[in-house]
Amino acid sequence: MKNSSIGSTSLLIFAFALLTVPGVLATAAPQDAAKPPSDAAQQDADSPAPAGKAHDSAFVIGVDDVLAINVWKETDLTRTIPVRTDGKISLPLVGELQAAGRTPLQLEQEITEKLKSYMTDPEVSVMVQQINSQKVDVLGQVAKPGSYALSSASTVVDAIAAAGGLKDFAKKKSIYILRHEANGGQNRIAFNYNDFLKGKGSVQNIKLQPHDMVVVP
Repeated sequence: MKNSSIGSTSLLIFAFALLTVPGVLATAAPQDAAKPPSDAAQQDADSPAPAGKAHDSAFVIGVDDVLAINVWKETDLTRTIPVRTDGKISLPLVGELQAAGRTPLQLEQEITEKLKSYMTDPEVSVMVQQINSQKVDVLGQVAKPGSYALSSASTVVDAIAAAGGLKDFAKKKSIYILRHEANGGQNRIAFNYNDFLKGKGSVQNIKLQPHDMVVVP
């Protein structure tokens, strides 16, 4: 009887194993669906799409500005070029184009239209890489009077520093900014350099605008 009980128990264990193995296989099968994608599929997912374009519709290109012109998949046409003193740029296939006085989007559209004669659906982007056309003038009792890019002379103090600083006999309390108004007039804005040094005139250290003139008597 004892041996018979052991034999029955062994048979039950063996039968239970046969029943549960298919279940194990069945539960393992869905895991195949979670396999990582193939290398080709992964590369497709990782491939970057063409970058989106963003433009400041109010910005107007000027002389000496540096433009980054990109024609997608056309390395021979993709380049960084400055706007010449005559306001123009030159590109292969396109020739000379007027850039100064136009927005990046307007220039981009013209280049695209001209390239359609040579290729199907050209994708062109025009971005201003460096702004050199927006300048301010610093005149009077400074070390180096002249015109300076607004990017390096964004405030009154920045402009004075770019011009080499004040001369010994500069009238620090009487500095002023001449700003051209839209109606054709001029607005005179006072700046007291001494107050600024004392921490009292920080509000006077205004942000300069293109074509402002900083005058140091």
